[in-house]
Parts: sequence; structure tokens; C-alpha cells
Amino acid sequence: MNIDIGIVGLPQSGRTTLFSALTHGQAESRVSTAGKDAVHVGMAKIPEPRLQQLAEVLQPKKKVPASIRYVEIASSVKDLASGIGGPLLNQLAAVDALINVVRSFRDDTIPHASGSLDTDRDIANMNLDLIFSDLVLLERRVRRIEDSMKGAKQAERTVFNRELELVSRLKASLEKDVPVREMTLTPEEAKTISGFQLLSAKPLLIVLNIGEDEIAESQSIENVLNSRYGRQKCKVVTFCAKLEAELTQLPDDEAQELRSEYGMKESGLYRVIKESYGLIGLITFFTIASGEIRAWPIMAGTEAAKAAGKIHTDMERGFIRAEVVRHTDLLTCKNISEAKKRGILRLEGHSYIVQDGDVITFLFNV
Repeated sequence: MNIDIGIVGLPQSGRTTLFSALTHGQAESRVSTAGKDAVHVGMAKIPEPRLQQLAEVLQPKKKVPASIRYVEIASSVKDLASGIGGPLLNQLAAVDALINVVRSFRDDTIPHASGSLDTDRDIANMNLDLIFSDLVLLERRVRRIEDSMKGAKQAERTVFNRELELVSRLKASLEKDVPVREMTLTPEEAKTISGFQLLSAKPLLIVLNIGEDEIAESQSIENVLNSRYGRQKCKVVTFCAKLEAELTQLPDDEAQELRSEYGMKESGLYRVIKESYGLIGLITFFTIASGEIRAWPIMAGTEAAKAAGKIHTDMERGFIRAEVVRHTDLLTCKNISEAKKRGILRLEGHSYIVQDGDVITFLFNV
């Protein structure tokens, strides 16, 4: 399963520093028609402690973590929606979630794009830019539906009218500055708008880029901002991009020692990846085959046969059953054979709902 997360934010917010830290400087640059680097694309491995634990016990020849692709858009979202960068907007619209980098650090040598630091203003303005983009898209959608209704048969007109009603509700919500992600939609409506690729419908992680002098207060800062902006599909985390970028250049033990000096319990990069992963609604299962242990991300609620299909379509098509053991039980048993002897390994069918942390062997025949 491919996971794409878009990174947006004002100039000088630390957006590019965050992107570089996440991708360890390994990025592909794409050039806009204006001749400027408008898009950077890079991969990041998803930190997964359970994968490391399993590898230490099972000693596979290879371990493969899941990956996230980050897409940094250097242009303004509002400018893209106004028609300046259609292809770039399409690329942003295709991501699974968004990260909005908001500046909190103070540095007189780096002027703020809006002239002064104001976290609430910058969060609100990005929210309005995403909403503006969606309103432009929905206006176009209305015109297309109205054109399609001309000469349409009665059954088709019923479908078009139902979509027009949904679009009108979406617009009414957006015009009140309420993003689509906060709307209550039926499963059918959610499926319909998934094709619209609305930006304000995507899960949003607000990354507050703090200075080193704010690290000690980071938790209280997060608590305050989450009380204002935290929702089921929106969360605020603090992140010191300058420090984290420096830490990526150090050996792991030295980086951990420096984090400890700042009172940081875990990597800021790990938190950003973990929180964005969680907002999308993903879980992780593991497979062991041919001397390789691998982590696979899937949406929570996925059935076993569908999970097999994430590995290869033939595995879903010829699915027979799944041999499942919890990763904690496998750590205790040390190997699959012992898990079978103890009766801990279970046989599950097509409709089994895969759980976070399952270790699965899929049996199939094609």
C-alpha cells in the first residue's frame, strides 16, 4: 500500500527543513513551468519498534519496514487553487493526508512571511486556503453536473440531483469555514466525495516548528493547541526542525544522548511519522517469508483476503486461509513452530479482520 503525505506551509516556516529531515536529504525535485523547484518528493521508512523486536528474536536475513512518501509543495495552496499550478494542485489532491508546518521559533535573521509570529493566525489562514481550494473545485463540479443533466434520462437525473444536494451541503459547510473533515457523512457520501479529492477532507497534522528554547515547554504548548484545534482527523504536534535535522547527521547513540540532554523522550521525526500514520487510520501487520520479515500498512478494518491482496493480487484471488499469531505471542514463543505447538497460532478465513500487530502467513493457490 502506497502512503503519500503532502507537506504545506508558509515560506520560512521550516517546511523544507522538516521534509529534508524526514527523508534524510534523499529527495527528487520536480520543476514547475515557472522554472522553480515547486515539488520535492522523498521516501521515509516508518519507525516500527515491533519489527525490530521480531527481527532480534527471529534473526531473519532481511527486515523491511513500511515506507511513506512525502510530497513537499513549495507553492501557496491558494495560488494553486486560483489556477497557477493545475498539475501541482492535482498532485497535492492525491495525497492521503496533509502536514501543515507552522512557525513558532524566533529568529530575527529569518523574517516571517506575514511579518510577525502568530500561530493561531497562520493555522487559520492555511485552513482558509484549503477551504478556498475546495470551494473552487466544487463550483466546477456543479457546472459539470448541470451540463451533464441536459438531456439526461430520469434515472440519471436522480443520481445527479443527489450529488448536487451533497455538493450544496459541502459548500454550505465550507462557507462557514468548517472543513469537510469535520462534517458528518454517511459511508455512501464519504465514498462519493473521495473521488473529489477535497483538501479540507484530508486528515491534517499541524506541526508547530518550535525553537530550542521552547523544547522544555513543548508538551504544554501541544496541550493548549490541541484543546483548540484537536479533532478526530486533526492533531497538533511540536517539532524542532533545526535540531532534528542536526540529529539526523549523528550516529544513533549520539543522537539519543543529545535528545536526552534536551529532555526529549523520543525522536521528533518518529512522532511526526507516527501521528500522521495514525491520523490516516492505518495499522501494521507483519509477514515472514523466504528469510525476510516485512511490515505492511493497511487501513484498520481490512479483511484478511484484502490484506493478502496488498502484498500481491494473486494472493487475494487464490486466498485459502491465513495463519495468524500476535507479535507479542511470537516474541514469547521465539518461532512459528513453537507457536503452533502451544496452540497460539490461529487459522482464519477470508473475513477475518486483521489486527494491529498480527504476524500472518497467507496460504493461497492460483
